[in-house]
Amino acid sequence: MSEQIPFQKEMRFAYGVASPVAPGVRRLVAPNPGPMTDHGTNTYIIGRGNVAVIDPGPESPDHLHALLDELAKTGERVTHILITHTHLDHCAGLPALKQATGALTAGFGSVGLRRTDTLGPGGRSFADGHFTPDIPLRDGEVLSGDDWEITALHTPGHAPDHLCFAYAPAQALFSGDHVMGWNTSVIAPPEGHMGAYLDSLHRLLDYDHTAYFPGHGGWINQPQRLVKAFIMHRRWRENEIIEALQTGAQSVPDITAQVYTGLPEHLERAAQLSVLAHLERLVETGRAETPGSISLEATFSLT
Repeated sequence: MSEQIPFQKEMRFAYGVASPVAPGVRRLVAPNPGPMTDHGTNTYIIGRGNVAVIDPGPESPDHLHALLDELAKTGERVTHILITHTHLDHCAGLPALKQATGALTAGFGSVGLRRTDTLGPGGRSFADGHFTPDIPLRDGEVLSGDDWEITALHTPGHAPDHLCFAYAPAQALFSGDHVMGWNTSVIAPPEGHMGAYLDSLHRLLDYDHTAYFPGHGGWINQPQRLVKAFIMHRRWRENEIIEALQTGAQSVPDITAQVYTGLPEHLERAAQLSVLAHLERLVETGRAETPGSISLEATFSLT
C-alpha cells in the first residue's frame, strides 16, 4: 500500500540556511536528522520585519544561531513563537529562543493533556507536558502580527495539542506532523489517538489549501490527494489487523509481525504502537475487545 501513497520526498535545503518556500515564508531545517524526523525539524519564519517563528525545533545552539543570524541580516525581530505541538523535536529549542528574543509564545498548551512519562517510538520521553503559552490558541482563532496572519486549526491525533496553521497569502497550511510528504505520521498511544487522527484528516478535506508546509520534509503540492491517500492507507491497515485477529493472532507483537513483514528492528516499536492505535479504535467502535486495559502487553480479539 505504501507504493500507492503519493509521497513527495524531494527536498532542497542546506543546514544553517533559511530559504524562501513561499511569499513571506522562509524555512530553516534543524540538524536533527533521523528515522522519525527525516532531514530534521522544519522551523518557519513568516512575515518580514516583526516576524513569527513556527516551531523553534530541538535544543540546538547551531540551529538557534542560524535563526538569529538570518534575522540579524535585515534587522528583523521575532515577536511571536508558534508551536504546532509539544514534541521535543519541535519545541525543546523554545526556552533559548524566547530568552534571546523576548517573543510571546502561542499554541494549544499541553498542561493536563498527557502523562509526562509517556514514552515515544524510540522508547524514551519525547513530549513537554508543561507548556503554557502566553497566547493560548483554540480552533478557529486568528493570530496576527505586522506582516502576517494565521488561523489555528486543532488537529489532534498525532498529539492531543496539535495545531495546524492556515496561512491565507500562500493559500497554504503549516501542517506540523499531522501531514508530511515523506512518510505517514506516527500515531502512538496514549499520546496519539487513531480516531482523532482520522477525524482530523477528514477535516482537512473541507479546505482548499494548495500547499502544505510540514514539520519534516519538503513542501507538499496537491495536498488533498495525499490526505485522501493517508485515509485509505489507514483503512487498509485496519483491515489487515482485522484479518490477523481472524487468523488467531491476539498480542500486539504477533499482529505486528503478521501485518509488517520484513520490518527493520529499529522501527519495530513504532510499528507496534501504530498497531495498538488501530486496535484501540477497533475497541472504541465495538469491533474488538480486550480483557484488560489497552496497552502493548494486552491481548485482543474480535467481538
